Amino acid sequence: MFDGLKGRRVLVVGGSSGLGLATAQAFAAAGSQVTIAARAGERLDKAREQVGAGVTSRPLDITDEGAIERFFAEGEAWNHVVISAASTRTGPVRGLALADAYASMNSKFWGPYRIARVVRIAEGGSLTLVSGLLGRRPSASSVLQGAINAAVEALGRGLALELAPVRVNTVSPGLIRTPLHDRLPEDKRQAMYDQVAARLPVKRVGEAQDVANAVLFLAATHFATGSTVFVDGGGAIA
Repeated sequence: MFDGLKGRRVLVVGGSSGLGLATAQAFAAAGSQVTIAARAGERLDKAREQVGAGVTSRPLDITDEGAIERFFAEGEAWNHVVISAASTRTGPVRGLALADAYASMNSKFWGPYRIARVVRIAEGGSLTLVSGLLGRRPSASSVLQGAINAAVEALGRGLALELAPVRVNTVSPGLIRTPLHDRLPEDKRQAMYDQVAARLPVKRVGEAQDVANAVLFLAATHFATGSTVFVDGGGAIA
């Protein structure tokens, strides 16, 4: 199904861990020429090793406008670009510090926006954004995250028109088992997974590979643009 991705130049922004790392691994397995971009550090170096031979890595801070402009001024156009990088805080509107709210929006919304302004994508290529289930099913304790995710999806639909014929889509994950949740004690983390799985139609939480599959599907499907694909185990309807 993904034969058309072989040899394509693919950039995964936020490819050093979690969903981004799984996506980079999936593209590499499909024969793409993969570059992972994330903040410099040991995690970026380790991710390059995990993805495998032939993969390159480059440091990039999506909150740094100048760094983004320099990054995309170099080299030839990309075939497919995926943006999964984000750092957000959660909490009720009346309890979350405004500085944290601004920083969250700066990362998850303005980061992709900055990249979309300057990225060069070859004809027939695609840009894929990552939002989240809260954009469709808000939570009283995560109002800001829901608003940001909804904004990312709206950005994707608008960009699908502005950047055409480059295709732009969004993947909206539900609860995914990634290192993001490792900060919780193991027993509480597993209890969370079990509780969510019990109310989902698929009776399990997601894996990073589930999201990677959706990203590759959108990259390889030339009739898909302006779409939001939900990878949530039925969370949007449960």
